[in-house]
Amino acid sequence: MTDNSQSKGPLSGIRVLDFSRILSGPYASMVLADLGAEVIKVEPIEKGDETRGFPPFKGGMSHYYIALNRSKKSVALDLKTPEGAKIARELSAKSDIVLENFRPGVMDRLGLGYESLKAENPGLIYCSISGFGAESPHRDRPAFDIVAQALSGVMSVNREPGQPPNKLGLPLGDMAGSIFSVFGILAALHERDVKGHGRHVEVAMLDSLIAMQGYLSQIYFLTGESPKPVGTQHQSIVPYGSFPTSDGYVIVACLTERFWHNFARCLGREDLIKDPRFALYQCRLENRALLEPIINERMMKNDTAYWLAKLSEFDVPNAPILSIGEALEQEHVKANELIETVHHPEIGDLRIVRGPIRFDGSGSRPADAPSQLGEDTQAVLMETLGYTREQVDDLITSAAIGARIRRCTQDG
Repeated sequence: MTDNSQSKGPLSGIRVLDFSRILSGPYASMVLADLGAEVIKVEPIEKGDETRGFPPFKGGMSHYYIALNRSKKSVALDLKTPEGAKIARELSAKSDIVLENFRPGVMDRLGLGYESLKAENPGLIYCSISGFGAESPHRDRPAFDIVAQALSGVMSVNREPGQPPNKLGLPLGDMAGSIFSVFGILAALHERDVKGHGRHVEVAMLDSLIAMQGYLSQIYFLTGESPKPVGTQHQSIVPYGSFPTSDGYVIVACLTERFWHNFARCLGREDLIKDPRFALYQCRLENRALLEPIINERMMKNDTAYWLAKLSEFDVPNAPILSIGEALEQEHVKANELIETVHHPEIGDLRIVRGPIRFDGSGSRPADAPSQLGEDTQAVLMETLGYTREQVDDLITSAAIGARIRRCTQDG
């Protein structure tokens, strides 16, 4: 729909109007931006996206906001004013995708629901991310990542046996909703190309996490029992997990019998291969409590560096457990050019993690620094909607919009 020739990537020419905030929607729109879409992020005029207030900061910009909002234009609107809502509808009419993550019904009350916007733009792809979905008995409850993790069962297995449940270190409830919403949006875009009509894509965070249970749900369906917590170990495969060394821990992953045989030889315990208690998958699973102490005792006799070298020598899948900083500075990240430096005229240089998708050997398009609140309001209104400088000034005066930096020097 849009002509954005300067964008690169398979979604070049696609415009996204993003009303979402915090994480579950912004992560999705950032992925779309990485793929080349033009993303216009609509924010409240006073404080913007809530994550703008999350410390620590660089140059007044939150680390959290930086992490989720690269390559987006910030437009500050008061959607509760007639003028602000009118601008939102005008932008929707010129967009391919609308994304929102309010509780069900909020956008309808603002006059920005799917049916209202579809009437003006029949080809619109409208994506709603919520905690529970419009049909859920929980639809009106507030939902954040940890709520979805708790209700999905994920926290019940994310712990060592006998220990309190832990939330995942990553906000997977939010991110799962975002990832599945991108799947739905891209599928709807393809269908629009074929059939010519838009879609209302609906994704619930809780549904997304439950959908990602994978084999855990099948354990329950087949046995009638909920999977038990096994810490860093695997529910169905032994040995597979974290094992102690004399100075730390090492990950070992024996997913196949070949790797198990290699590991036993690496330990100097080739006898374990033919031991009937450990010879097969099922035997090792049933005798986990016998096998793991044998492994632990042997591995604790040498340090981590020794085992990383030894395991690699015997072709056993292994890894050290890195800190976030160590992970970001490792050679793999440098070789794949996963970290990019972007420049903002007020804030300076920012290091960001690029998207992981590569096309023809190249990564996602070069990113733009996240915008300050309202930094792009004037440019979007003048260049996309054809407003004049005087009209923009009047809207600022009436507090229907907020604009931080004037990028346009002439009336559009």
